[in-house]
Amino acid sequence: MLLDAKTVASMKKPPPGKTDVIHFDRELPGFGLRLRTGGRRTWVAQYRIDGRSRRITLGNAAVMSANEARRSARTVLARATIGDDPQGERLRKREQEQTTLRSVVETYLAARAGKLRPRSMVEVTRYLGDPRYFGHLHGMPIDRIERRDVAREVLRIEREIGVGTAIAARSALSACIIWAMRTGVANHNPLIGAYVPEGARSRDRVLSDSELAAVWRACADDSFGRIVRLLILTGCRRTEVGGMAWDELDRERGLWTIPAARAKNRRPHALPLPPAAWAIINAVHRRTDRELLFGERANSGYRGWHLAKRRLDGELGDSVKPWGLHDIRRTVATRMGDIGIAPHVIEAALNHVSGHKAGVAGIYNRSTYSVEMRAALALWADHLRSLVDGGERTVVSFPQSA
Repeated sequence: MLLDAKTVASMKKPPPGKTDVIHFDRELPGFGLRLRTGGRRTWVAQYRIDGRSRRITLGNAAVMSANEARRSARTVLARATIGDDPQGERLRKREQEQTTLRSVVETYLAARAGKLRPRSMVEVTRYLGDPRYFGHLHGMPIDRIERRDVAREVLRIEREIGVGTAIAARSALSACIIWAMRTGVANHNPLIGAYVPEGARSRDRVLSDSELAAVWRACADDSFGRIVRLLILTGCRRTEVGGMAWDELDRERGLWTIPAARAKNRRPHALPLPPAAWAIINAVHRRTDRELLFGERANSGYRGWHLAKRRLDGELGDSVKPWGLHDIRRTVATRMGDIGIAPHVIEAALNHVSGHKAGVAGIYNRSTYSVEMRAALALWADHLRSLVDGGERTVVSFPQSA
């Protein structure tokens, strides 16, 4: 029949015995009026795409006239003739509206479980799942999140928690969004061009001697202060020191062995500690209910990094330019070289697998350089003492022969 105002007015409900029926227009194939039980009447357009029949609702017949519906149907059917799928696009858009950042984060974390190192998994889960970071975005559809939304949250994190945390949180969100794009869940990356905290791109921050001494002096006699001083003495990573366990310490041989499970390169690292490091360790009260030196939970090491770092920065004031805990590791490596310690010994002390230990060279050279490391760390500890106390070094380094 011809679907016009007159015929539409005469059709109120499906014929007897039916609950759902569509009357198609005789002039525009695919354009129809759908009648359902209860008097619901809607305009539809039906077409075929890739061999399948598709139907899209155009509007309510109670508020959309026959002429308006016909014009809308012509547009839909014209698009279908050139291969477009209006109904498919609508369904995809509806699905995207229901795909929030929270649901993407849950799927992403499940996909990354077992692929990230345990500590990295804990941090990524915190940055993405804890509402203190991107909680304001959790309920938003993934494709509705814009650059300004990300920038606003990163700025807030930087202001309330700190630059380092803002950098790490932004990096975690970026990895999640990129994964969502690669898996077809997201269509764009709102982090492109979004605010990046100052210092995020710099990986060459080295503290001066005066800054290093200032950090040492500002460390309180608490867990964080002891950890920072051990970082300065050893050049280790913060998670390695923060997760130090009593059974990793061999007092008789003066060694601290970081097990492969906690080492970044998955290789155990036996580090000869200087007396200054043992003095710090001896000041830690050993609890009977836990095997770890630092932290409060039974099965995890130190976790209060951000607040403790903010307090330390407050003590330092303007005496030290913006810095991060990982800058200590870079500073130790640099300053060890400045006082004459050989590069391969520095690499051994930092448990780096590069240079002389990389590739074929590493296959044949299996030395741990334990004697050289002990001497180097003793020399470095003595240099630190002279910086902090202002005295002369008592351990003298000799230039290496050609």
